[in-house]
Amino acid sequence: MNAQQSTPRAGLLYRLYQRRLRRQLDPKLVPGHIAVIVDGNRRWAKLRLQERAAFGHRAGAKKVPEFLSWCEEAGVKTVTLYLLSADNLGARDSEELQDLFGIIADLATELAAHEGWCVKHVGSSEGLSPDLAAALAAAEANCSEVSDSAVPATKLHINLAVGYGGRSEITAAVRDIIAEHQAAGGTIENLPERLTPETIGEHLWTRGQADPDLIIRTSGEQRLSDFMIWQSAHSEFYFVEALYPDLREVDFLRALRDYSTRHRRLGG
Repeated sequence: MNAQQSTPRAGLLYRLYQRRLRRQLDPKLVPGHIAVIVDGNRRWAKLRLQERAAFGHRAGAKKVPEFLSWCEEAGVKTVTLYLLSADNLGARDSEELQDLFGIIADLATELAAHEGWCVKHVGSSEGLSPDLAAALAAAEANCSEVSDSAVPATKLHINLAVGYGGRSEITAAVRDIIAEHQAAGGTIENLPERLTPETIGEHLWTRGQADPDLIIRTSGEQRLSDFMIWQSAHSEFYFVEALYPDLREVDFLRALRDYSTRHRRLGG
């Protein structure tokens, strides 16, 4: 059988397998919050002999709305996408960073325009281009306008982790608590009473949100890379070999199936 004859059959088998995976999922066991370490865009570009990493970053950005639609269809309520770390701001060359700033700004604008999707910037604007910072702020503002209008309730909450670092987030939270404590007339003697896990959680960039139930990393790497190190204390992890632009819905469904079989417990 030649390639032209086998392709339709392969596509049919893929769709049948996809449907089977969907049927196997119990809606009650779908994670409410999924966080994704978007990884492999640069390698994807290199494998295609592209000199500029932007080729891969654009492919990754194109995958994001599709991935979010999978999450929405599965019943996931919150998705956090790790798009640009604080460490990347000092490690990537200026040309790649400028390309990334523009790609992420366009992505934020596109996602915010989707009816029922709510976008929030999770991270610091320090080191970002003015245009990217403005695009992220506008995307958040659009979410507020939707929340205050007669539009139906948000279907999906999307955190864009841009200029994000877990250590920086915790440091900023503690500094905010200290500043509030001082403003309220508190002293150094009673400050320790304020520094509780609950109070720190209330000052994180993700405050008000549930911690991620499941963290997915693409490209085969198995590390956190300073991502949500506070919020991930009790998260489940799933690592996918596929580079992010090549991620398929069956990869996502397998992650959900795997998650549904785990017996989650605190502390062990």
